[in-house]
Amino acid sequence: MKPVARKRYTAEFKAQAVDLVGLGKPVREVAEDLGIGVGILHKWVGKDSQPAQLGSGGLRAVGEQPATDELCRLRRENANLKLENDILKKAAVILGTKPQLEPAQ
Repeated sequence: MKPVARKRYTAEFKAQAVDLVGLGKPVREVAEDLGIGVGILHKWVGKDSQPAQLGSGGLRAVGEQPATDELCRLRRENANLKLENDILKKAAVILGTKPQLEPAQ
């Protein structure tokens, strides 16, 4: 019987995966995107569980409730896109492809 080699993940990778789940993406989808098991991602999320402050109950957003909810949603989406972009850049480096340069504005 061969010994099974366990994969080791960096703390940064784990934190990014947990952040994606915290931003509202389903655990199964995040696990499939990152190529990890659903169970291990649930374990990481459980260890890092913190009460989320979303919607008009958040501490940073002030103003009318519909505008506040929209602002919070856009902030979550922006953070999610930044995190996914960072993960894709790192994957491109690992796979040996060059990331596309951002167009000059």
